[in-house]
Amino acid sequence: MLKRDLTTSYPRSVRHQTLGVVQLGRAIDKGIALANGLQGEYNYDCPMDKGVFDFLGVDGNAVLDVIKKAQSESEIEAYLKPFVDKKTPQQIQGFNAEFLKHGPDPGSDAEKYFLDIRNQAAPDRTDVTTWPDLLDLDEKRDVPRRVAVGV
Repeated sequence: MLKRDLTTSYPRSVRHQTLGVVQLGRAIDKGIALANGLQGEYNYDCPMDKGVFDFLGVDGNAVLDVIKKAQSESEIEAYLKPFVDKKTPQQIQGFNAEFLKHGPDPGSDAEKYFLDIRNQAAPDRTDVTTWPDLLDLDEKRDVPRRVAVGV
């Protein structure tokens, strides 16, 4: 069985592309950790994971079943590849671009949660307005400064 311990390390960045798709590697990391009971504060099949799974037309539970049986990450990727191959490069590029721009809806509970995390991680980073930037910031990855908009 594959091992990932998210009680002592972070999953891959949302930006990391597995099979050319953002978020997919992160979802795999969380699934591997869950299969080992080492997911820590991370939730497999969360809304962001569901977003990538829905785009690919794959069920998160089916992916988790493959993860639990896989001896290598290449086995997981082999399962996912046919789903990715059904998408055109343009569809994948569009999905990736949109996914990386996603932030919380203004005035929502998600925005309150977002701002709480951002204010704990780096209160001066009002330029961080997307979930991928927030997760990278929270997980101590370098997040380039941007011109602040919204949030």
